[in-house]
Amino acid sequence: MQVPTHNTRGGAVLAGLGGWLPPRVVDNHELSRRLDTSDEWIRTRTGITARHVVAPGMSTVDMAVEAGRRALDSAGADGERVDAVVLATSTPDHVCPASAPQVASRLGLAGAAAFDVNAVCSGFVYALATAAGLLACGAARRVLVVGADAFTTLLDPGDRSTVPIFGDGAGAVVLRSGRPDEPGALGPFDLHSDGELADLLIVPAGGSRQKVSDQPSDHYLTMRGPAVFRHATARMAESSRAVLAEAGWTAADVDRCVGHQANIRILTATAKNLGLSADALVVNIGHTGNTSAASIPLAMVDGVLDGTLKDGDRVLVTAFGAGLTWGSTVLRWPELRCVPL
Repeated sequence: MQVPTHNTRGGAVLAGLGGWLPPRVVDNHELSRRLDTSDEWIRTRTGITARHVVAPGMSTVDMAVEAGRRALDSAGADGERVDAVVLATSTPDHVCPASAPQVASRLGLAGAAAFDVNAVCSGFVYALATAAGLLACGAARRVLVVGADAFTTLLDPGDRSTVPIFGDGAGAVVLRSGRPDEPGALGPFDLHSDGELADLLIVPAGGSRQKVSDQPSDHYLTMRGPAVFRHATARMAESSRAVLAEAGWTAADVDRCVGHQANIRILTATAKNLGLSADALVVNIGHTGNTSAASIPLAMVDGVLDGTLKDGDRVLVTAFGAGLTWGSTVLRWPELRCVPL
């Protein structure tokens, strides 16, 4: 599905940015003491040296509130009157109710529309498109979009194929109504899915199809890594080409690419597939791991802080996740301020 950037009511403009990571850091050496792995094995295959992990009692909502507060502060006056909160997550605090209303309430936004979006690692791009739709139809003038996941809670602690990859965290942006041609305006969007491949990344139990299971492994994420790699690199490149064409850009026009931080090899393979230089990639997976729906906004925060993302940069955003889901968008980077993670 391709969603055009122009509409009768204006565009969705990036006005604030924030992120938050749990204090506890688990590095590769700690993992190698309890798993059949090593720092070298993890680094060379994923690009990850450490990841942040939620402490007992800490939840997705807790992280989302911290990131949301920072994004609202970054937005200044635009963060004072938010009409809606869209939370991208696949690890809500509860199966029912949604977590977004709790985030809104704790941020002092009680009464705002609030709901969750679950497209797993593509969730943030899907949530941006959803928020842009709210702005386009006039249902909101300002929207807080949060990507937050406590993904380590879905992992088998003894699984060396998943534990080294994932971390926890939250990132958020404030979107406001604005002109489609001004700095920070998002769009067009390109969104897709393929449910026939849902079993490539899946937690079998816990939902309505299989609420509980006597097999503990049914409650943990299973991942068919090689197949995921093939589909991720192909689909992100395919979606990126489509959204660039819709925007009237070519790969040569792209200054920076903020891709879902799944694996450094996926990022570099996607860039190569698109004809982009590896230097165009905004990468922070080394110290965060794969934070699912939080990975893109967290990479944006680090990109601003280290100067990788600069005012006026033409930025491609692309993601791939379980479902399967994938999607992309573009924007010209605006002037933003944010605090360190």
